[in-house]
Amino acid sequence: MGGWSARHRWTAVGSWLLFVVLALVIGSMAGRVDLTDREEVPGEFGQAVAILDDAGLNDGPAGEMVLVQAAGGSLKATDPAFRAVVGEVVAAVEGTGEVTSVESPYDVGAISEDGRSALVRFDMRGDPQTAPDRVEPVVDAVGGVQDKHKDLKVEQFGAASSEKVFNDAFGSDFQRAEYSALPVALGILLIAFGALVAALLPVLLAMTAFLATTGLVAVVSHAVHMSDTANSVMLLVGLAVGVDYCLFYLRREREEREAGHDAQTALRIAAATSGRAVLVSGVTVIVAMAGMLFTGIGDFKAMGLATMMVVAVAMFGSVTVLPALLSLLGERVEKGRIPFLRRRGKGTGGESRVWRAILGAVLRRPVVAAAVAGGALVALAVPAVGLNTANLTLSQELGDGLPIVRAYEDINKAFPGGPDPAQVVVKASDITSPEVRQAIDAFSRAAVAEGASPGPVETELHEKEGVAVLKVPLAGGTDEEKAEASLKVLRDEVRPGTLGEVAGLTAPIGGSTAASMDFTDKIGDSVPPVFAFVVAFAFLLMLLSFRSLTIAITSIVLNLLSVGAAYGILTIVFQHGWGAGLVGAEGVGAIVAWLPLFLFVILFGLSMDYHVFVVSRIREARMRGLTTQGAIRHGITTTAGVVTSAAVIMVAVFAIFGTLSMQSMKQMGVGLAAAVLIDATVIRGVLLPAVMALLGERNWYLPKWLGWLPDMTHDEAGVAPAPVRQATAPAPVEPSGVGR
Repeated sequence: MGGWSARHRWTAVGSWLLFVVLALVIGSMAGRVDLTDREEVPGEFGQAVAILDDAGLNDGPAGEMVLVQAAGGSLKATDPAFRAVVGEVVAAVEGTGEVTSVESPYDVGAISEDGRSALVRFDMRGDPQTAPDRVEPVVDAVGGVQDKHKDLKVEQFGAASSEKVFNDAFGSDFQRAEYSALPVALGILLIAFGALVAALLPVLLAMTAFLATTGLVAVVSHAVHMSDTANSVMLLVGLAVGVDYCLFYLRREREEREAGHDAQTALRIAAATSGRAVLVSGVTVIVAMAGMLFTGIGDFKAMGLATMMVVAVAMFGSVTVLPALLSLLGERVEKGRIPFLRRRGKGTGGESRVWRAILGAVLRRPVVAAAVAGGALVALAVPAVGLNTANLTLSQELGDGLPIVRAYEDINKAFPGGPDPAQVVVKASDITSPEVRQAIDAFSRAAVAEGASPGPVETELHEKEGVAVLKVPLAGGTDEEKAEASLKVLRDEVRPGTLGEVAGLTAPIGGSTAASMDFTDKIGDSVPPVFAFVVAFAFLLMLLSFRSLTIAITSIVLNLLSVGAAYGILTIVFQHGWGAGLVGAEGVGAIVAWLPLFLFVILFGLSMDYHVFVVSRIREARMRGLTTQGAIRHGITTTAGVVTSAAVIMVAVFAIFGTLSMQSMKQMGVGLAAAVLIDATVIRGVLLPAVMALLGERNWYLPKWLGWLPDMTHDEAGVAPAPVRQATAPAPVEPSGVGR
């Protein structure tokens, strides 16, 4: 592929550009289809949403509420002064012309038990999807009432106002992080290559691969629905692997030219070695990402498919258009040299002096190095045994500094479960039948009697659609553990003896607490099959690619150590709070439920990326006649610079996400950055060479009973070798019968 592209360079470059443009145009014409609520979360929540969707009841207006509360003293909701403020709130929101169905708390009994709080409810006019864009005048009107009455709390919370805050606070945050990734990557590549053209190539390849995949994903989304989250993850992974693959290829091509080969020979060697490593690595990453498809969760399936596609496109571009570009540019790849940056690796055969010194110490005492590095990683992983996962509450996720969070907390204290009730969606052939009505009434009474709800339970009857919706405030409110316990009482104890007695009636229980619990349960059920799939197929790929049982086993063990250490760091920082203040994560106390599985899949894929590249170089040197230790020395020192550069880029990009406002994004950024840093330094620079040095020739062991496996290796010995300085001479081979 590399040779063909180099010989037909204009065809290869033109075909790639045509592919990118066509993918974008077709994707734009097709449009992206996003996940619906029923697809995002499985279980009863999804069933409840599906019933409401089918009945056309999920397109209702966006609900809002305003809390009026006496901050202290003897003022009560029944006092004239309090009533006057409530009247001002009603008049203010109605005066905007953006609301409808305004309910006075005195008409519907929305007064707290202590008599100090009242709740004004209303709906936003028009399309609920555009309500966040139109809610600002209403928020301003409520704020104006608050400004006039400092002795009272006047706070607004609802679907539109909360979404507006999220969009305002974090929409630009995410965009800034995504836009920062490219300049950061380019800056690090400039340092790594010392030339503008060489630094631009990996970024251009990564971005064109991402753009092409964006169009392809839009087409595929008509079969498997996508999401904004999947798009962001696709950008991160696409940038990471696109830059990695280009770095591997470009650095090898430069190294071979520095060694004295002509441009075409250098390209052929890069294609046969680094190009093959890119293919093996890409397939391994794709297999790891495929693990997300086994979760049964819409967002994970979208992320998995999108990342698989961007890796495949980046991999294909690396072994086709990149050789063509290098052939076109020739020595011009060195254009735009940075004066104060010397050419890295010149005259050293591509070897890193720093890593040569570290490796020398490791290979002199491999037992000590393996014990120290392995012990350190195990020590980091130990805290993960007590890892506590949870769906973060609003205050945990966003902090309590935002007005919308304070409003939610205050409303929940005054009206427990009120701002976030469970939704019991009752579907029956005749929703108005006496039997069904009696069951609904019995459920409402039992929910309060069993302590699952403080009441009151509101019932909305939709006769035409044959659906009733019961809004049940959950005992526990913002305390997630107590709220989930209340939900389990409703599902396991209250429902079976009431609604469950009616034949043909279905009554899934939804709401945000149900969504959180169902999502966590599904994630927990997905862990074993996802872990088993990813580990088994990664092992098989390593076995086929290197024809070594030892390499396959050590690959899996080292990657699991890397992931375990990342889990431990997350536990230490975000659960136990050690150093949490450095990333603004005080008081979180838990790891967001989806993160461990997500990290496992992403990190396993990216770790195998480095592993394949390094071990391929070691095997190549061994096939050329170096001893195993000499091959390790050559392979590590010649790849360390590339791996370090690639890792620094990924660490920097992931660290940007660690600065975002949402705690879940902080955890993702810190976890990914820490794991990549550990993997590229401790694992690849110390533990891998120490373990391989201890194993010696056993690294290349393949049992005879596995000899039937297809040979997916290539003949490294047949590639014209670049001159290498071998520190350990190959063992002399004695003629048969001599020296016996």
